[in-house]
Amino acid sequence: MGHGEYDLQAHQAATRARAALPSAQVFESNGCHPEMRPFGVTVRESRDSEAHPDSVGVVFALDVSGSMGEIPQALATETMPLFMESVLTVLPDPQVLFIAFGNAWADRSPLQVGQFESEAALIDRWLSATHLEGGGGGLGESYDLAMYFAARHTSMDCYEKRQRKGYFFMTGDEVPFTHLTASQVQSVLGEALNGDIAIHDVATMVTEAFHAFFLIPDAARAKQFECEATWRLLWSDRVIVLGAPEDTAVACALLIGIQEGKLRTAADIERQLEEHLHRTGAERDRVVRAVLPYAEALARGPLKPPGPLFARGPTSFQG
Repeated sequence: MGHGEYDLQAHQAATRARAALPSAQVFESNGCHPEMRPFGVTVRESRDSEAHPDSVGVVFALDVSGSMGEIPQALATETMPLFMESVLTVLPDPQVLFIAFGNAWADRSPLQVGQFESEAALIDRWLSATHLEGGGGGLGESYDLAMYFAARHTSMDCYEKRQRKGYFFMTGDEVPFTHLTASQVQSVLGEALNGDIAIHDVATMVTEAFHAFFLIPDAARAKQFECEATWRLLWSDRVIVLGAPEDTAVACALLIGIQEGKLRTAADIERQLEEHLHRTGAERDRVVRAVLPYAEALARGPLKPPGPLFARGPTSFQG
């Protein structure tokens, strides 16, 4: 997938048309869309084409539990075109895949998966087809399933042809489960595993083909249940604490620019925010504070590989 041209104006028009609509009218699905069911899916593909000879896969893995529904709402009604406008200054051929997840121990739609797309209407289609189930199952969401699908059920020409990593952005405000269970992989994906997989091994799988980031919506949620501290054990500097949830797409665009070596300093980031992401003043400064630590970490040298979780308060409840 991933053919077709991107039309920024069409994308902006689509988001403006529903900017004032409540979430229930933007996301009308009351169950997992048949084409987003992951059971039996072998692979989602990001492929080069004549129109997109240098494709790069970009995955948004969105926690759509009740506390996190504001992020997909902001993407669909305002910020996704901003993301694309900024990223196109760095990557000529981005192809976007949406994954949505909740709690596989409790939810009817624990994992939903679109397709890699380049065309505005199709990017928009998969996002708005997502079922925002809400709820959640207590402490922990199925981040493990989203990571596993991206790691083992995507195929990208950028990585396979050019050894260039794609991008994986996962949102959340809870701690992960300590293991991906074979029983859930069987029930949700229809795939047999030999046994459970430790969460740090799943996190490592994702970083083989992706620059992977975990984005927490705000500082208050970063502190809840040691969310930030626990995720930093896994992904250290790849954990980004936002100033506000509506900054998600903007921060993701900047992280791509930082990783690609185009945004190295605070001044570079500020300029990108003003010229392509239309953020000024306090809103601009808030986003700079969130992403600048990653630019500084990258400048210091190689990032730490994913590390194992160890006992520091609650880390998971499975049912």
